[in-house]
Amino acid sequence: MKKIVFMGTPDYALSVLKALCEHFEIVGVFTQPDKPVGRKAVLTPPPVKEFALSKGFAVFQPQNLKNGAAEQIALLKPDFIVVAAYGQILGEDILSIAPCINLHASILPEFRGASPVQQMVLNGKKLGGITAMKMGVGLDDGDMLGFEVCDIEGKSSAELFSIFATMAGKLALKTLENYEKINPIAQFSALSSKCKKIKKEEGQISFDDEISIIWRKFLAFNPWPSIYFSNGTKLLKIKIHSQNVAREQIGKICAINQNSFCVGAKKGLVEIFSIQEAGKKALDAKEYLNGKRLGLGDNIFS
Repeated sequence: MKKIVFMGTPDYALSVLKALCEHFEIVGVFTQPDKPVGRKAVLTPPPVKEFALSKGFAVFQPQNLKNGAAEQIALLKPDFIVVAAYGQILGEDILSIAPCINLHASILPEFRGASPVQQMVLNGKKLGGITAMKMGVGLDDGDMLGFEVCDIEGKSSAELFSIFATMAGKLALKTLENYEKINPIAQFSALSSKCKKIKKEEGQISFDDEISIIWRKFLAFNPWPSIYFSNGTKLLKIKIHSQNVAREQIGKICAINQNSFCVGAKKGLVEIFSIQEAGKKALDAKEYLNGKRLGLGDNIFS
């Protein structure tokens, strides 16, 4: 049975590890250090660590990979190193130990980097998927070993992370089981694009934004950082309706329904079902309107 060192951290990575451990010997799991979570800053282990410990796997959580990690991995004598959303860059000292296979959440060479799922949604892509890649020293630029593709139109990042996690697990198995038969494909870097970590401020919107931009941000930034206005108010559940909207209607309540209300934006209406002011609990549309005593024609933030 082939020996695997696995490197990953969030739920996406956990799905890959679960798939692998049914077919290969996991000789070591590398994941990010425990981090404080929530208002009480409770020190919380990554999902991958919790599962690995429950299976009795050896777990390593180095702050960085420059101080002895390569030596630790070499002692484990893996046949493959499998990486899925680990969160640290692998150096040549690790890459030279065994073939390093990365399950990257985009169809490379598009969206190399830290936020491929959010970026494909922001860009309005209709198809997305996973690439199995043999890692090199560059950023997600290694030779491609296989793909899984699906329809992503209208799906949020939260939905896609779940879908892609299952796909990545299947692709990891297929890639490792057929590794010797695969003819790697070099990436055409001229077609590449890069993406950085998502910052909270990217979720800010305005009703002066085009309706399509509001919708894409809503899908892309679910669950984090969500979409919000300059006053901190978040929109938690919405629909959009494309239509001509007069300039004077932007930011104003244009319709009130049984479970929602519509606000004018550029080139359409935002139908709001659930909303949350900064520091307060989430409210459904009716509660919000009643609490603010708002009606047709009123500015939502007056």
